[in-house]
Amino acid sequence: MKKVFLIVAFTFLANNTFAQFNILNAKDPSEIGKKNEQQKKMDFSLPLPYPYTEDRDILWGKQVWERVDLDERFNLPLYYPTDSLASMPNVRSLFDALYTGIVNGRITKVYADSYFTQKLSLDELKDRMMAIDTTEEGINQYNDEGVVDEQYINEYHVNAETVEEFHFRGIWYFDTKYGELKYRLLGIAPVAIDPKGMAAGVTPDLVEVFWVFYPDARLTLHDYYAFNPRNTMHPLDYDHMLNARRFSGIIYKEDNVYGDREIKDYIHDNALRQLLESQRIKEKIREYESDMWNY
Repeated sequence: MKKVFLIVAFTFLANNTFAQFNILNAKDPSEIGKKNEQQKKMDFSLPLPYPYTEDRDILWGKQVWERVDLDERFNLPLYYPTDSLASMPNVRSLFDALYTGIVNGRITKVYADSYFTQKLSLDELKDRMMAIDTTEEGINQYNDEGVVDEQYINEYHVNAETVEEFHFRGIWYFDTKYGELKYRLLGIAPVAIDPKGMAAGVTPDLVEVFWVFYPDARLTLHDYYAFNPRNTMHPLDYDHMLNARRFSGIIYKEDNVYGDREIKDYIHDNALRQLLESQRIKEKIREYESDMWNY
């Protein structure tokens, strides 16, 4: 156990050391953000693998869907920087980290729903993230000349700036092998302003752009960092950050007999009661572990 602890501690320390991006040892500005040869040889850091969990060891479990509002101060590290070109290398917003992994082919399990039933290709994903609108001047030009100048064409895209929320799907379960309540993240979905609504000229809704099966994204998220407001020299990689639940979320749905209906489906037009219901579900999960030790 001592050896295992030392390996884990050294891996975490090495990961944090590399997160400094060579800023103190750089002899030229171009070297900032790049690992030197010694760091490359020592860079064996990988996400800590999840332990195998036997189904018979899961005494109790509950799936929950959470809404992570990026306007909350605690969640700002997930939103910024919105401009990856102006930031340090590998310091990205969570959306940019996910989308970069998808475009590079490192993240392949991308879906249209939180149950991972409808898989999306890269072309389908790009179509969901873009909308084109032709202005009245462009329509008149097309009717007169049969062509439309680019200046009369508006394109709307989903990007890091238009993402306002994230939806997380996870499961709380009681592991009898370790005798404790645990949490496992299953999926992530960026929620952005609908580009189709912007192109149509109506008040756009917020839509789930895509869902990513989280275990498939861990390697990619391990390579990208979020800003650490407590220590700017040691940014946190997203895999560590999300597994440690360093975010503030509100439960908007739990698995239930009513087809996993959302809270808003049975508590209508009352934001306060919806928030209280979310807190009730949280407390019910927390109380389950304490109840296990109070016979």
